[in-house]
Amino acid sequence: MTQISERLAELQEDSAVLIAMYDQEDRLRYANAAFRSTYAIEPDETPLWSELMRRNTRAGQGTIIRTADFETWLVSAQSRRGKLPFRAFETDVVDGRWFWMTETVQKDGWMLCIASDITHLKQSERDVRQDRDFALRASQTDELTSISNRRFMMAALESLIARQGTANAGVGCICIIDLDFFKRINDIYGHQFGDDVLIDFSRRVQPVIRRRDSFGRIGGEEFMLILPDTTLAQAELIIERIIGMVRGACPVPTVPSFSYTCSAGLAELRPGETAREVYARADEALYNAKQSGRDRLKIVA
Repeated sequence: MTQISERLAELQEDSAVLIAMYDQEDRLRYANAAFRSTYAIEPDETPLWSELMRRNTRAGQGTIIRTADFETWLVSAQSRRGKLPFRAFETDVVDGRWFWMTETVQKDGWMLCIASDITHLKQSERDVRQDRDFALRASQTDELTSISNRRFMMAALESLIARQGTANAGVGCICIIDLDFFKRINDIYGHQFGDDVLIDFSRRVQPVIRRRDSFGRIGGEEFMLILPDTTLAQAELIIERIIGMVRGACPVPTVPSFSYTCSAGLAELRPGETAREVYARADEALYNAKQSGRDRLKIVA
């Protein structure tokens, strides 16, 4: 067995296929020589995925990112990355190569990434597939905030419910978050100001959540957070942190006196429960939070 493990390690290191592993926090823990060479990573480095993307973009190396606003792209990419047990997509790098990338996520949040070189495929075929991938990404992304939209979030909730019925099922929670008195914000400051507040909220929450969590805007000033493999007590700590972080924010430098708050409703998944049922319980908890004075979290047992 030791000999097999050693030979496997040698094959991985020498392979032309790109191989990497990321932990629950999306920090690189292993990369073979091909991966390190492609993304300019030193052998002893363990950067966060976001740090790796940011520095490679600044240096003009690694993945080609077609955007005029890198930070907006990053938020959008993180809203989809590692949310499903398996995902496959195409990506190209600055040296002209094109890769078929797969992401396999374990129950504990560790992710295996494998990329195979498909540069030999016809350019016309790649363009068609890229257009398809762009269209799919757009259909899952909220246009204003660049985080996941309602369609993606409801699909993620259905996926979590489906996993609850398997032998490897675990606990999980969902939370619905609503910005308090948002209509008043629009009425006093205008709709563009209100849009800026929605974007600010999205930017503040996205870095706080774990990679396996799904976060998206499901309508107006309402957002959903899906927390797989998370107990009610653990979820409560995460949501209270978000509420406190928002409460202390000063999101608009030109109006330093402005601040805002949010209310949240939290529900833990029950065995045999449908997505509609758990959503309704979280929504009921949100209603209780607003009726109790807002700027707080309520839980429905």
